[in-house]
Amino acid sequence: MLRTEDEMMDMMMQFAENDKRVRLVTLEGSRTNKNVPKDLFQDYDISFFVTEMDSFKENDHWLDVFGERIFMQKPEDMELFPPELGNWFSYLMLFSDGNRIDLTLIPLNEVEDYFRESDGLVEILLDKDNRIKEKVIPIDQKYWIQKPSDRKFDDCCNEFWWVSTYVVKGLARKEILFALDHLNEIVRPNLLRMMSWQIGIERGFTFSLGKNYKYIEKYLPKDDWVSLLSTFSLSDYKDVWESLFTCYKLFRKYSISVSDQLGYPYPNYDDAITKYTQDIYKSLIQSTNPKV
Repeated sequence: MLRTEDEMMDMMMQFAENDKRVRLVTLEGSRTNKNVPKDLFQDYDISFFVTEMDSFKENDHWLDVFGERIFMQKPEDMELFPPELGNWFSYLMLFSDGNRIDLTLIPLNEVEDYFRESDGLVEILLDKDNRIKEKVIPIDQKYWIQKPSDRKFDDCCNEFWWVSTYVVKGLARKEILFALDHLNEIVRPNLLRMMSWQIGIERGFTFSLGKNYKYIEKYLPKDDWVSLLSTFSLSDYKDVWESLFTCYKLFRKYSISVSDQLGYPYPNYDDAITKYTQDIYKSLIQSTNPKV
């Protein structure tokens, strides 16, 4: 049976309170964000600021108190994916009841670094030594839609249209993985960025669309949402071509709107790259292998 939020928090706090090596505890992430609806899949993003780091890292038995683990990853103990947290050490744990804890150990002397680099979504759960003098209020402002400058607007347009030519090249060469990589990693994300700017213009730059734009559906016209989803249909070359052209159509619509409303010049990348793409597409259609 899935343990409740109260049960999970009580368990972690009891451990922290009873272990003298743990001096400060913080909660991060979605559970601190009042704008994120609660559900059964939210992680418990917890940080323990500790003395004697090495004593924790000697073995994993101390983690057993949190429940039966069915999987654990220790990113700072991996070779294929180099660690990124410096002296910090994290345990990403999935338990048999479905709960997940992402627990990070941080040396006590790095408290200031932690708060300086924080994204703002932090809640103090325990402060044994009264180290934190000012009240900490979680806020997701760092993730709010940002009004673009004219330079950022142009950069987004430039990147979208330029990298789309790599998608075209991959499709023309029958290198679908190359094409998909550029479509998924660069082209579509810049379309989503442009869409987010339009949403900010309409509703104010005072809220977040969530990680990976996961809440954007609520703010898009239904037809545009359906079109956007169709760009994820990528099972063969024909699908990828259609997805690319749909991205063109949507990006054109939203970038022209943002340009008009913010008074930014609309760059001339669109006409040239669209013609370039259509010319290559037509030549492939007319070639001896029409199945593109």
